[in-house]
Amino acid sequence: MIERRDVFQAIADPTRRAIVVLIALQAMTPNAIADNFKTTRQAISKHLRVLTECELVKQEQKGREIYYSLEIEKMKEIDQWLEQFKKIWESRFNQLDNLLTTIKKEKK
Repeated sequence: MIERRDVFQAIADPTRRAIVVLIALQAMTPNAIADNFKTTRQAISKHLRVLTECELVKQEQKGREIYYSLEIEKMKEIDQWLEQFKKIWESRFNQLDNLLTTIKKEKK
């Protein structure tokens, strides 16, 4: 049984997160990506394979080169998941703000 990868597996690794940041603005070849890391080209290829399997990056053939670019729709999946926590945090900050306002009023 092959386990299906998801976008959260892709961003679990710091190197893969760094690759995502690199290609967010422009498509890059594996060699250009690898030039930004102190690791082997083979290791970067493995990270790119995981990112591709998770559908967080897409490949495009241009001549003899393959370019990797960010699949922005998959990033939205991460944002939607985080949104539930943002609402909780905002609610707690508002509660804290209300408590601090109450304490300040009582001290006057």
